[in-house]
Amino acid sequence: MSINQKLSRRTVLRGAGCTVALPWLESMQAFGSTPAPKRFGVMFMGCGVNENQWSSEGDGAEMKLSKSLSPLEPIKQKVNVIEGLYVPSLVGQGIHPGQTGSILSGARIARGAVIQSGVSVDQMIANKVGAETPQSSIVLACDQPMTGYHETNFSMAYSSHISWQSPDSPVPVEVYPSLAWDNLFDNRGNLLNASVLDRVKDETAKLTTRISSLDKSKLDEYFTSVREVEKRVETMRKGKDAADDAAKARNTVAMTMDRPANGLPEDLRDHSRLMCDIISIAFQTGKTRVASLLISRDLSAMYYPFLDVKEGHHAASHNNTSDGYERITRFHVEQFAYLASKLDGMKEGEGTVLDNTCLMFLSNLWIGRKHDNTRLPLLLAGGLGGTLKTGRSLSYLKESEDKRRMCNLYLSLMDRFDLKLEQFGDSRQRLERL
Repeated sequence: MSINQKLSRRTVLRGAGCTVALPWLESMQAFGSTPAPKRFGVMFMGCGVNENQWSSEGDGAEMKLSKSLSPLEPIKQKVNVIEGLYVPSLVGQGIHPGQTGSILSGARIARGAVIQSGVSVDQMIANKVGAETPQSSIVLACDQPMTGYHETNFSMAYSSHISWQSPDSPVPVEVYPSLAWDNLFDNRGNLLNASVLDRVKDETAKLTTRISSLDKSKLDEYFTSVREVEKRVETMRKGKDAADDAAKARNTVAMTMDRPANGLPEDLRDHSRLMCDIISIAFQTGKTRVASLLISRDLSAMYYPFLDVKEGHHAASHNNTSDGYERITRFHVEQFAYLASKLDGMKEGEGTVLDNTCLMFLSNLWIGRKHDNTRLPLLLAGGLGGTLKTGRSLSYLKESEDKRRMCNLYLSLMDRFDLKLEQFGDSRQRLERL
């Protein structure tokens, strides 16, 4: 980086085996003529919600949120609560895998040995914008994938993945925070124990001579947040290394063992927050513009002792109107609100990273005890570069079935990424009033 160069949105710090893109700074003179990048993220919770505590009324500052949606209160004016959409091709296909397999594509799925779904909306967008970033997308999970087949003769792959790169191939999920982080910053070999910030410190020193005091303060804050996440990742890496050593001694692999023997954090709060932090840094630094996070998959056996719930996630969903399952629901919304708030705290031009993002939360079921997927819990956060009006309660429950398709929403979102299709999944029309 020459000392005489003007800073632009594409300015990066280069170090040993890695690059670190900068957050938005006042000194980036090119920003005014270059629109901020649009980003797309998905967060998934399996097995539905407590339907009695999932609702909103009104718009803007007057929006009233139900108990499970209460974590969104601080950012509700940047959120849309959408009711009544569903995936027709996944209704009547049998429970669980048959209700999840094309949640982001609306495609017809196949039973038996041949896996057949559809390219998911996140990967469609990644294929459009991914060439502009080091990684086209990141696909993360806090729940290990399952193998084998469900009693309905659908592959468990449908329950374990929401992101699909081709009709017969889901994108592999990364469940280990240390591997997700290393992938993001090209950490390998003898660089695994080297701080990313140390590797770019010479470039950082040059940069600080060219930026304002305000920008120095922002850069300091940014590097502090990166280092804080890096330290937590290092702790997770030690746990994974220990698990790998233990598995090797048993002539197996860590991923086949139960949590936490497999090296995954025992406390889901630590795991999900760290994954959210990795996504936020990936978005802020331009490592990728597309991300998904599956916190609890369909048929999840995840436990929540910190919520005083004794059953695993799937078992608890069969009593989904209970106080315990409401707490599980609200916990997942808290993770969504946490990520959205992190993005909203990152300044970008006249707005924030969240203002240039669409972050989506959804589940594959509405009522777990009935395996009802005739409407789906759905939240959107962020204005997607001013193309999405926010702070609204939008209900499509009284609309015709054709106007309630999730793929109507997906077509509308892809339009905003200049990806204009005549048809996607089971839809040929856009979602009205979006």
